[in-house]
Amino acid sequence: MTSVNKVVLAYSGGLDTSAIVPWLKENYDCEVVAYAADVGQGDEELEGLEAKAIASGASECHIVDLKEKFVSEFIYPTITTGAVYEGEYLLGTSMARPVIAQAQVDIARKVGADALCHGCTGKGNDQVRFEGAFAALAPDLTVIAPWREWSMVSREDLLDYLAERNIPTTASATKIYSRDANAWHISHEGGELEEPWNAPTKQIWTMTADPEDAPNTPENVTLSFEKGRLTKVNGKTLSPYQALVELNNIAAPHGVGRIDIVENRLVGMKSRGCYETPGGTVMMKAYKAIECLVLDKSALKFREQIGLEFSHVMYDGRWFTALNDSLLNAAASFADLVTGEVVIKLYKGNATVTQRQSPNSLYSEDFATFGADDVYDQSHAEGFIRLFSLSSRIKALKAQGVAK
Repeated sequence: MTSVNKVVLAYSGGLDTSAIVPWLKENYDCEVVAYAADVGQGDEELEGLEAKAIASGASECHIVDLKEKFVSEFIYPTITTGAVYEGEYLLGTSMARPVIAQAQVDIARKVGADALCHGCTGKGNDQVRFEGAFAALAPDLTVIAPWREWSMVSREDLLDYLAERNIPTTASATKIYSRDANAWHISHEGGELEEPWNAPTKQIWTMTADPEDAPNTPENVTLSFEKGRLTKVNGKTLSPYQALVELNNIAAPHGVGRIDIVENRLVGMKSRGCYETPGGTVMMKAYKAIECLVLDKSALKFREQIGLEFSHVMYDGRWFTALNDSLLNAAASFADLVTGEVVIKLYKGNATVTQRQSPNSLYSEDFATFGADDVYDQSHAEGFIRLFSLSSRIKALKAQGVAK
């Protein structure tokens, strides 16, 4: 094994990382510094984390508050691209990884570590996302991925490993689901979801109400944007993180933001997951509603192409790349026009745009009306259509032997 002196471990306090701490000390004979990122996953996941890390054998534990940075510098720019992976996934796990990895490198520099460690498995996307960030930000540091090295293969193995060393854990062998939460969403995998024919049971969902049990009365929410950034919810000025929390609290009781998908993982296999993104679903709908007012046909088409490409860049863990910078800069030029207000009706799992306005709107009632108007001469359309379809006309005439 590579010789290292001090390792910074991305630590969650769960079963995997609790076992990784002593494993690193035994197999690398090194000091282990635990690091946890607060990206809005909730106080219950962070409570007692430092004491737990120390009890597992870490020399210290750093808990870094990244909530505002996560939303402002990673979520908001992603929204401007319109990125939705494979048509449905709003990239909640993907968006959190670069900000977590970046802060991990910062901690490593601060404490003088010569190695970084994560608890990602060799089957998933996250190993690529973390290590892609490490390669871009700290290529000089050794990266350790225990799941690709150790012989343990199950939760039972990890529990036995900790029990042999008298290291306490609240985990059990009966855990059914694998979950990942942050301010944007929560994901669920495992259990009955591993068989695509099984419908998800009610115990899958933890963030949103069942749409069938949601209120029978719809609720309207107003979002205000300035140059592509959400600034107000129902007229109240909020920070990026506060605005997301507010929308989560408003939309979740209405069952908004649930999806159940089978996606293509970067490593080549398919996986099934259920995702809950209540506030994020509302934000994306509202942003798109203003875009439809302020971008012309060709601009919107290009922005959609940016979104498709960026969804793969984000999903594949390529945030710290030149391609990422180029796509974000292109989207930002369109985002400068996204200023205005949108009203969205929340009802039984649906978020429906009902009103929208923008000072940059290209919509003109004078031109679009079905009534009488003085600005559009409909006879002009004949010449336009003849020119627009000229190539088709020439092709047909040649086929008929009329044209040379």
